[in-house]
Amino acid sequence: MNLTLTGNHLEITPAIRDYVVGKLDRVTRHFDHVIDVNVVMSVDKLRHKVEANLHTRGKDIHVEAVESDMYAAIDALSDKLDRQVLRHKEKLSTNRHDGATVKREVAAAEARPATPGAAPVKDHGV
Repeated sequence: MNLTLTGNHLEITPAIRDYVVGKLDRVTRHFDHVIDVNVVMSVDKLRHKVEANLHTRGKDIHVEAVESDMYAAIDALSDKLDRQVLRHKEKLSTNRHDGATVKREVAAAEARPATPGAAPVKDHGV
């Protein structure tokens, strides 16, 4: 996972960097197919805003959190991101299983004769 941290009107200290990395490890524990994460932190007077763009195969997830404290904003962001990733993971698994059962049903229907009890037509090469 590639992690990019950007600060607008804010210097990213090693403590903040370690805190963000620790919180994002929880997301990668639930979902392994994370390509990269872009995190943008900004401060406007008393509003601490954290945004994250998580890129996975087939889906980009955008999450934003605004709090009065930067660490609280990071906590809220990690909770939101975790919920979004779990929802995406569930959708992937349900779609995969539903598609497999539909394909099996279609293949079984094609293998059966058109009318029940009818014998297949034999071609004698005439």
